Amino acid sequence: MPLGQEPPQLLKQRLFYEGRKFNFEVNQLRLPNKVVGDWECIRHPGGALAVPVTPNGELVLVRQYRFAVQGRLLEFPAGTVEVGEQPAGTIRRELEEETGYRAHSWSALGNFALAPGYSDELIYAFLATDLEK
Repeated sequence: MPLGQEPPQLLKQRLFYEGRKFNFEVNQLRLPNKVVGDWECIRHPGGALAVPVTPNGELVLVRQYRFAVQGRLLEFPAGTVEVGEQPAGTIRRELEEETGYRAHSWSALGNFALAPGYSDELIYAFLATDLEK
């Protein structure tokens, strides 16, 4: 492991909030330099995102109001992976619910951490083509 990349030691973990979509933890950690402090962490089941492309090469986006930013955002269709559901199933459902499109061709693009500084949420991205309304 490169110098300075040693993981912190977990001293104490406390579930601060248990919600419908995510949990919020406060973790007491000891860093490699011996500093002790509290770090907040959002625990999330993960999400799935579609990059839908029409036969004309246009991207399909949705405009949604997001309370956290107090405004409407233009986004790719996405949703939370429900208990017992696979990301591919989540995004097939979400694409149709949010856009009215159904894709006949899907390709997994991989996954990425949305905000790794404070959340364990992974987003599974899929290319959706051969769209039909």
